[in-house]
Amino acid sequence: MTAAIRLLPDKQCASDPIPTRLLKDCAEVVAPFLVELYVQQVPADRLGTANPPSFKSAYITPLLKKSGLDSADVRSYRPISNLSVLSKLLERLVARQLLDHLAAATLLPELQSAYRAHHST
Repeated sequence: MTAAIRLLPDKQCASDPIPTRLLKDCAEVVAPFLVELYVQQVPADRLGTANPPSFKSAYITPLLKKSGLDSADVRSYRPISNLSVLSKLLERLVARQLLDHLAAATLLPELQSAYRAHHST
């Protein structure tokens, strides 16, 4: 958990209770509490449905699709959803566990390479 916290990008959402940099600096102290939070909030039979409402809230920011588009035209924009850093951390941990399980059980096709870490040999 501590390593996962430290790997978080320094970005944060307006709804984050503490700055991401501070969370990373205190990773050893907060890691056991986050583990307990995640264990309590994500029962195995209800993955994703028991998360706190703050994990599901996002700040939506319009972003111009590409320069040169008409900035007055709403169709020139795409929405960017900013989730809280704790929500992103949970998603990364669950994704890592899922991918590790699928790889260990050889359930992923060998030619399927999207979203996998690429290891140089």
